[in-house]
Amino acid sequence: MKMQNVGILGIGSALPDKIVTNVDLEKIVDTNDEWIRTRTGICERRVAAEGEHTSDLGARAAQKALDDAGILVDEVDLIIVATVTPDTPMPSAACHVQAKIGATRAAAFDLSAGCTGFVYGLAAGSQFVATGVYKRVLVIGAEVLSRILDWTDRSTCVLFGDGAGAVVLGPREEEGMLSFKLGSDGSTTNLLHVPAGGSCLPTTAQTVEDRLHYVKMNGNEIFKFAVRAIGEVTQEALDAAGVDKKDLDLLVPHQANWRIIEAARKRFDVPEDRVVVNIDRYGNMSSASIPVALDEAYRSGRLNRGDLLALVGFGAGLTWGAAVLRY
Repeated sequence: MKMQNVGILGIGSALPDKIVTNVDLEKIVDTNDEWIRTRTGICERRVAAEGEHTSDLGARAAQKALDDAGILVDEVDLIIVATVTPDTPMPSAACHVQAKIGATRAAAFDLSAGCTGFVYGLAAGSQFVATGVYKRVLVIGAEVLSRILDWTDRSTCVLFGDGAGAVVLGPREEEGMLSFKLGSDGSTTNLLHVPAGGSCLPTTAQTVEDRLHYVKMNGNEIFKFAVRAIGEVTQEALDAAGVDKKDLDLLVPHQANWRIIEAARKRFDVPEDRVVVNIDRYGNMSSASIPVALDEAYRSGRLNRGDLLALVGFGAGLTWGAAVLRY
């Protein structure tokens, strides 16, 4: 089978209007602005309004990506939504997005890989285009993490934010996607998880009382894992693509913690001006962080056609993944 080159045809993002600063958090939890900034690099984050859902943000980001690509909604063949906060357990957030943008021809499904979800989604969506099964695929990372945070737990509630980013994938004559490297270690599921609400621990009055429907995280172990994983999986993807890290124009990492990004950058030996960082304004948006950072780089002129870039994520599962592409 002759494989088709696959590239990003359009990019878009969407963020809630509401901004919650570190000073705002000082009023509801035992923390302070200096503590949050020095340990995470976060100054503020976006929080969805009441009645604003994951699919609302995803649909807005998707429409912007379609407009950027100059593609009509009825040309979309497939919608993949990477998320850990779907509107409902079923149906998928992707089906809600499909209805909201009017993509009546499109198949739709969700993908759950934690904060690595967007990279996994890119890998999955690219295969449909490369093999000729579909021509236009929307890959969306969308989260409303504020709904699964324990706002009395300062170790987690200060870290996360809400948002969505999207890309349109399609055939290109020149090179686009060059390589993917994905990984997971299911023996570490307890390091970052939401204990209740699934078939293992169904919702009861007791699980609600015990606050088991909120994010639980072992921050120290995640930090050590992430610093190592960013460099290792990015290098593996560069090797698979046959390119050198010195030729990278941009590295777009998952925005989990500024100290993680900086430690990984130094370990991987990438110049600071080639790394996209926006965690100070948005916090950790899980699967939305990479596409939102990608869109900001594009809108600000940091990302241009022909640039070589690497996208790298890590998160619950534990999962990790990197994509190398020529934009």
